[in-house]
Amino acid sequence: QVQLVESGGGLAQAGGSLRLSCVASGSFFSIGAMGWYRQAPGKQRELVATITSGGSTNYADSVKGRFTISRDNAKNTVYLQMNSLKPEDTAVYYCNAAMYISRWFVYWGQGTQVTVSS
Repeated sequence: QVQLVESGGGLAQAGGSLRLSCVASGSFFSIGAMGWYRQAPGKQRELVATITSGGSTNYADSVKGRFTISRDNAKNTVYLQMNSLKPEDTAVYYCNAAMYISRWFVYWGQGTQVTVSS
């Protein structure tokens, strides 16, 4: 059984920082692209950042220059370093990953709450 488990969410003040982690576990052959998404109350889930297995990254315009996505392939882990946080960054953050088992599947974590106070 494959699982993605996020950690690192919490409460931060505007201008502060948080670092999210997401670890993949279970039986799979390889991990492809990994990413972070977020969903604020009353809004649709939106992409925050993605990273390929080779390290190429993509960011939403709203987080460019403030957030950094990275991964440690040896640890099956993806990170999201969030700096200069704003109240509008408040949301539940989800990680996802494409994993090869018998074919490619996309898995989601359970989400971690990030709350930024002004």
